[in-house]
Amino acid sequence: MDILKTIRNEINKSGQSRYRIAKDTGIDQGQIHRIMEKNQSLYCETAEKLLEYFGYEITKKGSTHGKRGTKKG
Repeated sequence: MDILKTIRNEINKSGQSRYRIAKDTGIDQGQIHRIMEKNQSLYCETAEKLLEYFGYEITKKGSTHGKRGTKKG
């Protein structure tokens, strides 16, 4: 999952102004502008606030690599 791309898409689809999103999330409006216009990376806390605002929840998938640390034989 490309988190930055997902957040940008959600901001664009939301119909909310960047000002409104900033007020609702407590994130600086300038930071939202930089995320949208300047390819700026995100701090985890910022990404978490924005994802939560748009209804996302981060969960761990089940392992697809098998068990670690087990000895055979």
